[in-house]
Amino acid sequence: MCGRFAQTQTGETVAAAFQLAVTPELTPRYNIAPSQSVAVITQARRTGDRRCHDKRWGLIPKWSKDAKIGYKLINARAETVATKPSFRGAFQQRRCLIVADGFYEWQKSQSTEPKQPHLIRLQSRSLFAFAGLWERWQDPQTEETTFSCTILTTTANAAVAPIHHRMPVILPSCDYDAWLDLSFYNPGILESLLRPCVAEAIETLPITSAVNNPRNETAAIQQPA
Repeated sequence: MCGRFAQTQTGETVAAAFQLAVTPELTPRYNIAPSQSVAVITQARRTGDRRCHDKRWGLIPKWSKDAKIGYKLINARAETVATKPSFRGAFQQRRCLIVADGFYEWQKSQSTEPKQPHLIRLQSRSLFAFAGLWERWQDPQTEETTFSCTILTTTANAAVAPIHHRMPVILPSCDYDAWLDLSFYNPGILESLLRPCVAEAIETLPITSAVNNPRNETAAIQQPA
């Protein structure tokens, strides 16, 4: 699962990492929560140009009558994404990368104590990307259009498993081309990309409960507990 994450890198860093023609204007985000806007990388089918867009976190399927369903669809399981009605169309035609440099998970304790939050990031503390899907939804009452997205999750690697049994799919840069190429659709090959990242690349850090409140949006929430 991934219910909260961070993206604190500059627009210049993001443009270089994802080969963007236009540098996005980005503000450091330390505590991104569902329903908020997130930075998403998409690739044009015809030209191959990549762009960074804002999309609401929590996918709203085209057929939905209510945007509230997005709160339940912040994540998509890699094991069922090709067949589940909420995601299969986007898996075929609307794959994307979601820009991040850390995410948060809460570890259950054996006692009645509150769950312990952890910051999980690359040991290099560098930028990375979650495998994502996006969707375009039109409100049947107001006809307003919402662009939304979801983060794909998989089984946790050895570094994350002691904290939680699932984790977001962190794609290595060598897989960006295949994931973003919408002219290509081979479910078996695409699903093979949705694996846990190398455990040795990950570090986990217990942090204070300040992260529990999404209104806490400063670097201080990432300080060790």
